[in-house]
Amino acid sequence: MFEYAPAPESRDVVDIKPAYGLFIGGEWVDGSSETRSKTIDPSTEEPLAEVVWADAADVDRAVAAARKAHDEVWGPMPGRERAKYLYRLARLIQERSRELAVLESIDNGKPIRESRDVDLPLVAAHFFYHAGWADKLEYAGYGPDPRPLGVAAQVIPWNFPLLMLAWKIAPALACGNTVVLKPAETTPLTALAFAELCRQADLPPGVVNIVTGAGETGRLLVEHPGVDKVAFTGSTEVGKQIARAVAGTAKRLTLELGGKAANIVFDDAPLDQAVEGIVNGIFFNQGHVCCAGSRLLVQETVAEEVLDRLKVRMATLRVGDPLDKNTDIGAINSAAQLERIRALSEIGEREGAERWSPPCELPSRGFWFAPTVFTGVAQSHRIAREEIFGPVLSVLTFRTPAEAVEKANNTPYGLSAGVWTEKGSRILWTAQRLRAGVVWANTFNKFDPAAPFGGYRESGFGREGGRHGLGAYLAGAQR
Repeated sequence: MFEYAPAPESRDVVDIKPAYGLFIGGEWVDGSSETRSKTIDPSTEEPLAEVVWADAADVDRAVAAARKAHDEVWGPMPGRERAKYLYRLARLIQERSRELAVLESIDNGKPIRESRDVDLPLVAAHFFYHAGWADKLEYAGYGPDPRPLGVAAQVIPWNFPLLMLAWKIAPALACGNTVVLKPAETTPLTALAFAELCRQADLPPGVVNIVTGAGETGRLLVEHPGVDKVAFTGSTEVGKQIARAVAGTAKRLTLELGGKAANIVFDDAPLDQAVEGIVNGIFFNQGHVCCAGSRLLVQETVAEEVLDRLKVRMATLRVGDPLDKNTDIGAINSAAQLERIRALSEIGEREGAERWSPPCELPSRGFWFAPTVFTGVAQSHRIAREEIFGPVLSVLTFRTPAEAVEKANNTPYGLSAGVWTEKGSRILWTAQRLRAGVVWANTFNKFDPAAPFGGYRESGFGREGGRHGLGAYLAGAQR
């Protein structure tokens, strides 16, 4: 059997400052708050940089800067001129993609292959795509003279820090809005690097503002009376709090929340291809994916064969240094998230499910969890109902297509699903009955900036990406 020699990416391509301030009005400014925190490398637990937590005065400054830029510069600017800035940002992202990918993997823990080959190309693609819309908004289907909303408050999660920034900022700017964005407290470094790109692109001061902090900073931003639009990606629990805070105001709101996606494998599916899709669906980004295929529904007649092939494939997954180009599964993002994954996995065992992981030597430092599959899972088990947000797969079986759909829809979530079969008619029949915002057919976790993404029920509402996502940032568009 061949062994992979280490192939580490150099850390020397990134320059992490010892401490960061806030990016407000096109300048780096000191925060008013005395509260600071250190962001750490989850693969080594080594501190990376000190970051300030913005307080109410800081949020006031950021919103005021965004309002001034919107009213005086960005809002009145012709779309063709806004497009030039977006194209410039896209090209700068491409030019500095290696640096940004390494920084993302250090700060987040995800494998460099994913940062380099998935995240960064999509980040640039979102800016290129939305740059193309900036001077064509009257053709987007939202009226003959669509106008920006004003100031957008955007709060993003830690699982795809730079990609979620692109999903939020690119359409907002294309539509003429200005932005105050708060990255997750554990992964702020690529957002702060993006602030430097804004300066390099000569983006007018105040168009993009970055304020760092934890939940309180996010609350202050979301509830600020000077904000016209709120966009949030994160947990369902926090999403509900934001919805309550925004209720009764004139603020527009989009929420992209949790998920518990079903990945359905019928007996006529191409099994080797399906196994690759199962692995990608749940082990990509350590399972830190809201649309992860965390529930595998397999037709009884092929369940044993699928599981045998899946275990063989899982045994080849390499867990370790995120900067090693051979690594398949990197570090869990934080100690708190690792504890949640462990706790729910132990509950799964206590409830009677059978746990299996391949032989896997985990590093002694950092936050790590071996890829895990549970069989004998019942619909009532917590691991089948709750979002674990880690590399943990729950396997259930079904006999008929109707049973598969019923089990797949037996969840409060409705973000995504997957269908594996060789019959096009079965794909369409199943997809039409699945209550999910995105349904993949014979693939999983495929994204394109031209395709809208979003969920139903406790997975949130609104769409990001594509023509549909523009409506969230335009006045007069349907809510």
